Amino acid sequence: MNDELIINTRHYASVKDFLDTKADQYNRPSFIERDPISIPHRFSLKQDIEIMGFWAAVLAWGQRPVILKKSTELIDLMDGAPYDFIQHHEESDLKRFLAFKHRTFNAIDALYFLHFFRQYFQKHDSLEDAFLSDPAGTVEASLIAFHDRFCGLTDFFPERTRKHIATPARNSACKRLLMFLRWMVRQDDRGVDFGVWTRLKPAQLVIPIDVHVNRVARHLKLLSRPQTDWKAALELTETLRQFDPTDPVRYDFALFGVGVEGEL
Repeated sequence: MNDELIINTRHYASVKDFLDTKADQYNRPSFIERDPISIPHRFSLKQDIEIMGFWAAVLAWGQRPVILKKSTELIDLMDGAPYDFIQHHEESDLKRFLAFKHRTFNAIDALYFLHFFRQYFQKHDSLEDAFLSDPAGTVEASLIAFHDRFCGLTDFFPERTRKHIATPARNSACKRLLMFLRWMVRQDDRGVDFGVWTRLKPAQLVIPIDVHVNRVARHLKLLSRPQTDWKAALELTETLRQFDPTDPVRYDFALFGVGVEGEL
């Protein structure tokens, strides 16, 4: 360990003690306001939470204020009621999305998302079903199956949109989709994650590795793989599972919080 990290952890009995303390510190409602998870927290209807949770997670790259602004813009374009809009919009209503853009996500992508959601929710009550279509039951298999399903509307699918839906089949770290799964699956009494899905379990989740989690995990010697990819996400999750086998991804709060607040 370098001297900088020793200063931060020397008052703790172990790395686990440090992570437990920091997870408790950052897994609080005060964490919500500046985070993309604040977007689905604007809603109470399960389908609204799923739709805007998914969309906010997909848009979650770049500066957090911009992510929140662009996600709010999407909500406004859907008249403040995403699920209702997706079910009942007219073709003419789609014109308002033609000017939408966030980094490389543009109107073509937005229109396909709307098309997918409309077709999907005509047959399903919850987006959870889309992540449970593989009998293997692992998050890895579920993400691969979801990618194939999402990109499978061949009558309309624009190939450019594929890059916005990561898959372990390409060894992507799948950070944004794993963050979305954490929001939907984790259940605790802190009021941050939703826990509206019950068939996927917190013990199955894989940690999303963003730049902050990556940096802090490597400082703490929790991650050794040089590349930041799917195998790295699995490695870090297995390390954290030694600290909490039933809910290893709760340490996302610790690693991200320490990193984003500049504690190192």
